[in-house]
Amino acid sequence: MTSRFDNKIALITGGTSGIGLATARRLLAEGAHVVITGRDKTRLDAAVEELDGGDRVLAMRGDAASLADLDALTAAVQDRHGRLDVVFANAGVASFQPIGDVTEAEFDRVMDINVKGVFFTIQKTVPLLSDNAAIVINASWTLHRGLPAASLYSATKAAVHNLTHTLAAELGPKGIRVNSVSPGYIETAMFHDALTDEEKSAVVPEVVSGRLGTADDVADAVAFLASQEASYVNGQDLIIDGGLVAAIPGAA
Repeated sequence: MTSRFDNKIALITGGTSGIGLATARRLLAEGAHVVITGRDKTRLDAAVEELDGGDRVLAMRGDAASLADLDALTAAVQDRHGRLDVVFANAGVASFQPIGDVTEAEFDRVMDINVKGVFFTIQKTVPLLSDNAAIVINASWTLHRGLPAASLYSATKAAVHNLTHTLAAELGPKGIRVNSVSPGYIETAMFHDALTDEEKSAVVPEVVSGRLGTADDVADAVAFLASQEASYVNGQDLIIDGGLVAAIPGAA
């Protein structure tokens, strides 16, 4: 494996499990120093142990929706590394219910984490970004295709997807690229928590590739977008969904 990220500094929010942890593992394997965040100290400690990266891993406990926590995060990165080369704004939560069941409290919770958290993660880290840095935002396939009971969740992902376009335009003159990934059905703890066993079985036939995705599938895409191999890719959304959005499965 080529070391595309030798001596690069990468921040992955929500890096304790699933796509975030897989991305941290991938970038670490390719030479990066990684900074991961999470709200739960036990899960954060477990992630650090699993990554086994020694002093190339910095774990920061904090809430992506808390500006005070983001200030502490950026201060720690500044003190430890002095810069960032990659930001993967990955922290987020799932929320699925009919629109009539969405409470104000749930609306505020999901918007705070999925939109406010992403927005201010980027705002707070821009001053640390090096020349030719890359930002990748975790969006979702649901912004491309309607899904029942996903109005709130999809709205948050559409919002951060729009940031891909607007921030690419704003930060491009500084040499900073901004792209997003839109995962489909990915086998993570969040996926398993959100769907019943019956629902999980029902979604596989919708995927042209005939399987659910893995966190590593998405990590591969994030690593590409964050690398110099994607130096002329900017303001784009990469859908990693096995064909869920683009094609309808059928018999050969």
